[in-house]
Amino acid sequence: MKSVSSEKPLTLLQVIALGIGAMVGAGIFALLGQTALIMQSATWIAFACGGLVALFAGYAYARLSACYPSPGGIIDFFRLSFPAVLTIALSFLYLVTLILTVAMVARAFGAYAVQLFHQGNESALLPEVYTAFIIIAVGLMNITGSHAVGKVEVLLVGTKLVIIIALVATGVFTVDTTLLNISTFSGDTLFSAVGLTFFAYAGFGMMANASDKVANPGRVMPRAFMIAILFTIALYISLALVLLGNLSPSDLVRYADTAVAQVAYPVWGKTGFVIVAAAALLATTSAINATLFSAFNITDRMCSTGILPDTWGKTVFRQGTLVNILLILLTLLLALFLNLSDLANVASFTFLLCYLMVLVVAWRQSAVIRASKLITGTGIVLVTAVLAGFVVTLLSGGFISVSVIAAALILCLAAGYLRKRSRKDE
Repeated sequence: MKSVSSEKPLTLLQVIALGIGAMVGAGIFALLGQTALIMQSATWIAFACGGLVALFAGYAYARLSACYPSPGGIIDFFRLSFPAVLTIALSFLYLVTLILTVAMVARAFGAYAVQLFHQGNESALLPEVYTAFIIIAVGLMNITGSHAVGKVEVLLVGTKLVIIIALVATGVFTVDTTLLNISTFSGDTLFSAVGLTFFAYAGFGMMANASDKVANPGRVMPRAFMIAILFTIALYISLALVLLGNLSPSDLVRYADTAVAQVAYPVWGKTGFVIVAAAALLATTSAINATLFSAFNITDRMCSTGILPDTWGKTVFRQGTLVNILLILLTLLLALFLNLSDLANVASFTFLLCYLMVLVVAWRQSAVIRASKLITGTGIVLVTAVLAGFVVTLLSGGFISVSVIAAALILCLAAGYLRKRSRKDE
């Protein structure tokens, strides 16, 4: 399976950049404020714990992608150890996760766009207008086959990293240390916060989709995963400390959806706010484009492997297949009818569950992929604990999130069962 395409192989630095670019941006712009509402001055602890969970999941991803380099990534990993029904169900669940991710990031785009272009305007419809606009615009871009955003992806990643690092480096001088006194928090709030922060790291999985383009995946992939995740942990903790040291609790509550841009006010003034808000728009647009591109590749893979019927892969217009158009419409509906908090909760849960299954695959394949059962087993226990605690927290106050999660699980399992039966009849 270790075949490399005829294109020039990706280097270690390029794979690391891909991972950091996928992690840093959408998640942190969308979720830092939401996490801070839960953990207050202890937000950095939640990001440290979320990073620890990501390291264990990243280890499993690294060992699997080193041994089984494939553009299918997680979809192909599921097929290694699970029966057909569960493989199909998990594949659908991961596709749902990507849809939720696009919807959530689009909501964040809408929030930042309103703050940047209409500050002081309290119109309830403006965020939804911008949310719908970015989903449709980027969706059409992918359908028509335009690679304009893809060509400047490296530039966008570099720009947002420079801005965030500069904000952290200068923000430490305006930190009010009295705001960083760690408040008391319960285990329930920590589990809820870690569940959210894990989403900000979940983009590292995209590195697995590039493993077949690496000349020596056995050497490059493990290093790339660990370096990218460790760098991101350090950046997130630093940004969380700067955020909580510069924003008062009242401002945090008021601007939870756009907290990263708001922290630029005390650090750089109004000009800084505009710069960071513009960077947020670039980062979220880039993330939506990358995630939709990945989702389109996943649907193509699902059609070619029989997980989806061949007719769903029928081309309607250019690169727009029937399933891809339906995917965009479903994303639009979820983004308009669920708020950012509910989307974040559901997407965090489904990411945790999918990555838990990757850890299970790595544990069962440990002899083949030369993975430590101790590390993968510890990761399974850790992710299961976070997942269970996250669910308990949601049950106590997240009726909409729990309902959407339950519906997604039931529908994906039903799809797996029905698709397996229909494949027998074909």
